[in-house]
Amino acid sequence: MKETRYGLRVELPLAYEQAVERTTHALNSQGFGVLTTIDVQQTLKQKLDRDFRKYVILGACNPPLADRALQAELEVGLLLPCNVIVYELAPGRSVVAAMAPLAALGMVGENPELKAVAHEADSRLRGALTMLEG
Repeated sequence: MKETRYGLRVELPLAYEQAVERTTHALNSQGFGVLTTIDVQQTLKQKLDRDFRKYVILGACNPPLADRALQAELEVGLLLPCNVIVYELAPGRSVVAAMAPLAALGMVGENPELKAVAHEADSRLRGALTMLEG
């Protein structure tokens, strides 16, 4: 797993469709459901008549964590749900990346309750990505 300034990333030897399916399963195993699915390829084609690689943004939510975060800081909803992207790197190769909750927390400031939620969300997202690598 590679860490970027604002995300966690894994590269997989999987076709895009398989990567999306396995990512959804891995997120579910960590308590996240997918609330939204944005097909970037389709959207860019429809709105701009532009061709783009296979790319999806999954809005992942763990309801107990979201509830705790909103109780700790009402406007943290601006950072929810946790975005996870899947895109085709090449035929048979895909990338899965998740937003880094601890990096996002840096925008919010010091709030001990919110910090605890961010640490748990980070751990769960890392668990999902580790599952994909394994």
